[in-house]
Amino acid sequence: MSRVGLRPIPIPSDVKVDIDGATVVVAGSRGTLTRSFHPDISVLRDGDVLRVTRPSDEREHRSLHGLTGALLANMVTGVSEGFRRSLELVGAGYRVQQAGDGIVLQVGYSHTVEMSPLPGVELVVEGNNRIHVDGVDKQAVGEMAARIRRVRKPNAYTGKGIRYAGERVRLKPGKAAGRRA
Repeated sequence: MSRVGLRPIPIPSDVKVDIDGATVVVAGSRGTLTRSFHPDISVLRDGDVLRVTRPSDEREHRSLHGLTGALLANMVTGVSEGFRRSLELVGAGYRVQQAGDGIVLQVGYSHTVEMSPLPGVELVVEGNNRIHVDGVDKQAVGEMAARIRRVRKPNAYTGKGIRYAGERVRLKPGKAAGRRA
């Protein structure tokens, strides 16, 4: 059994949920999210919780059961609290600046890299080496953070680059370490 799919999803008091067949609209203080789910999986409102049910124990229905439950939980959390991914720039001369709603990165290239946010995502610069990606859609926040990180991934030998906050980069020893043995 899918433990994620069976878990009831609590609805906070400030969140409004409308279910129209396979389409679910979740509205809260931070915004509104709409998503259509597979027609075989049913979403039911039971008081102040959402429940996801499946018609059978077939492989496809089992996988869609957990997926639908996780996506609904993320929608409810997104419109009530929102999601945030933080990135850090590590390296001499690496910095970021706010430019309107986008950002401008200086990460060791001969040119600056300008990035504009995806729809529904907000980019906030803290200091000159930290970026916060905020939004109500968890998927869009993660995609925007991944695009920013992709500009200059952490180097495996020096550790310089753009990394997620709290990410530990394992450094390789380099060629000098091999000659000492």
